[in-house]
Amino acid sequence: MYHGIINVYKEAGYTSHDVVAKLRGICKQKKIGHTGTLDPDAVGVLPVCLGNGTKLCDMLTDRQKEYVAVFRLGITTDTQDGSGKILEKKEVKVSVDEVKKVILSFQGNSLQIPPMYSALKVNGKKLYELARQGKEVVREARPITVYAIEILEESHPEYTIRVECSKGTYIRTLCHDIGQALGCGAVMTKLTRSRVGEFRIEEAHRLEDIQKLAEEGRLARIVVPVEKMFETLPKLKVKKEWDNALKNGNQMKKSEFMEIAGNTDRMPEPADGEEFRVYSYEDVFFGIYQYEQKRKLFCPVKLFITT
Repeated sequence: MYHGIINVYKEAGYTSHDVVAKLRGICKQKKIGHTGTLDPDAVGVLPVCLGNGTKLCDMLTDRQKEYVAVFRLGITTDTQDGSGKILEKKEVKVSVDEVKKVILSFQGNSLQIPPMYSALKVNGKKLYELARQGKEVVREARPITVYAIEILEESHPEYTIRVECSKGTYIRTLCHDIGQALGCGAVMTKLTRSRVGEFRIEEAHRLEDIQKLAEEGRLARIVVPVEKMFETLPKLKVKKEWDNALKNGNQMKKSEFMEIAGNTDRMPEPADGEEFRVYSYEDVFFGIYQYEQKRKLFCPVKLFITT
């Protein structure tokens, strides 16, 4: 069984669920999960977690994302993208300078109303299921952050933008809202997710390439180890006599660890809430521990035991 993350390039026409289903067959294992849905027409980065790496799914979903989107002014659809039914067409009377000003005004914190055609649930039902039944329900606006927005190309009334944003941001809704702010409507015609956290589109692998690597017995070389997601955290290694305590998922004392470059007696007192990568005496990555200063204990946050 594989444990870790594969940076998959999701192609148009596949749902995120399709990608997971295909990878179950390629990797010959059931324990697989993706880290954030991409619409079927969208392409780009879809990190997929394998084995014990599935414990990372929620953490990777929270990572900052980057998209490149193309939208066209003057058209509004029920799905907010090109796959939907056209609701309205309007003449585009705004100037290029006005469009640029409005696009850049969306940088920062704001509230966004999720689209009806989305997988969000209201009273246990997915919004897109209700939308297909012709129903529309009130959706609560949710806080989002657009860290950066840049205009890459302009061919009025069509624009290409690059967006760095927080989780939960719908790019087609952002394009729709830009159109509403300009008074002429807008529809997203193309979407590429170029980055999720540290996973970039340049290093993403298509399903056909992953299949080929699996057939050649070389799949492991593209599986990113779980511990790599935490390489910025300080590392602690348990002393030999406390190895079993670690393997049982116990809380640990400072004296039960050996510092990588010496003795824990010389280790500064960790800050309350500080997190560490914790390894067994045999240098096997076990998980993330957080220091609780009041009780002077290292407590497990998430364990990734693969032994």
